Amino acid sequence: MAVKIPVDSRVDSQALNPNNVAAKSPASRADRPLSFHVADFSRPSNRTEEWRFAPLRRLRPFFDTTAEQIRSSCADQAGVSLTADGIALETVARDDARLGKLQAPEDQLGALAWEGAPHAYVATLPADTELEREATVHLHGHQLADDTSVRAVEMLIDAGERSRGTILLTHTGSAALTEGVEIRVGDGAHLTLVSIQDWDDDALHALSFRMRLGTDATLKHIVVSLGGSVVRVTSALDYAGTGGDAELLGAYFADAGQHLEHRLYVDHNQPQCRSNALYKGALQGEGARAVWVGDVLIRPEAEGINTYELNRNLVLSDGPRADSVPNLEIETGKIEGAGHASATGRFDDEQLFYLLSRGIPEKEAHRLVVMGFFAELINQIGVPTVQEKLLTHIETTLDKLGQGAPGNAPAGVPSAPVSFSDAEIGRAASANEDEDDTVAHMG
Repeated sequence: MAVKIPVDSRVDSQALNPNNVAAKSPASRADRPLSFHVADFSRPSNRTEEWRFAPLRRLRPFFDTTAEQIRSSCADQAGVSLTADGIALETVARDDARLGKLQAPEDQLGALAWEGAPHAYVATLPADTELEREATVHLHGHQLADDTSVRAVEMLIDAGERSRGTILLTHTGSAALTEGVEIRVGDGAHLTLVSIQDWDDDALHALSFRMRLGTDATLKHIVVSLGGSVVRVTSALDYAGTGGDAELLGAYFADAGQHLEHRLYVDHNQPQCRSNALYKGALQGEGARAVWVGDVLIRPEAEGINTYELNRNLVLSDGPRADSVPNLEIETGKIEGAGHASATGRFDDEQLFYLLSRGIPEKEAHRLVVMGFFAELINQIGVPTVQEKLLTHIETTLDKLGQGAPGNAPAGVPSAPVSFSDAEIGRAASANEDEDDTVAHMG
């Protein structure tokens, strides 16, 4: 049952997060705007870092909707339903003391989920317990095709101290949804959290992950984006103690007309911690677009940390565009290691030639190269149901693509993966030139 609360009884977000400001200079990621309140953010513009790659016109329903409108029209959560299997899912009031204890949202869409959700959900893995099997939280959108109403969901996943478990968060159906998910991993806990975006073709989804790892805690966070018209996932992680270990994996397959955007931020604010990010994506079809932005901040106190981030994109046909922007900000030299890499390219002609020369048909050779591209990532996921789903989706998409013409390079795409220079990354933002500079100017 939905729980309604007065606006003035919601959590005092300013008190919960002293960094709840939106007026600082963005020269450092440490000073990026953070707030639980939509009003604290300026109107989005393709001239700002947060939105320079985003299809603002297609996201306009989110910016034209207020939190009050969402609460008043969707108090019964019409259009979106949540069910859970293998774990208890509480429905709680928005003033529940467990909510809002992590960092604040970093953009309007995350703040809209916080302010607009009529109630919140809490999934708890109690301390010193272990899930016997994978637990699933299933979110399904069942809006009508002509319904453009925005829905909002706020959720907390709380893994208690020394707990162990795997939780799948799945998204299906159709909706215009902004969603905020807080993830707290207690001291000594081991959590695997998989988020699968398998929407219908017309769905709009903004998903804000805000994660914190306790002392000696381990998190494997896996994001798999397959369906939807526009999917934008922002993931922010920090540490509450030493010894935290974060494995951040992502896979995406952008089809014609899809925009799949993933923004990752790791704040190394404690010593002796580790993070490793690996995101891989493939694109095919006219207008397919993938954006990956990875930011890692190593603060002065984060001595002895080790971090690495890697993004790879494989272009399968004419028409797609991939933007990959890794960033590393280091404020201390007393670290074990830090690095990043990024590459975008098409099929390797030598790999294809080798397979064809061994008598493998062209279509099958094409398929094997794509599967080989994803193999490293799939093997690291470690959740059989997710691995199978990703493999099935790749197979289905490749069947739709057909044999293609792997010997013919898409216009402007090099024959081997290359890293983008800063100048090339800057030019990539011009892909939104056909849209207005700001949402405010949209007619």
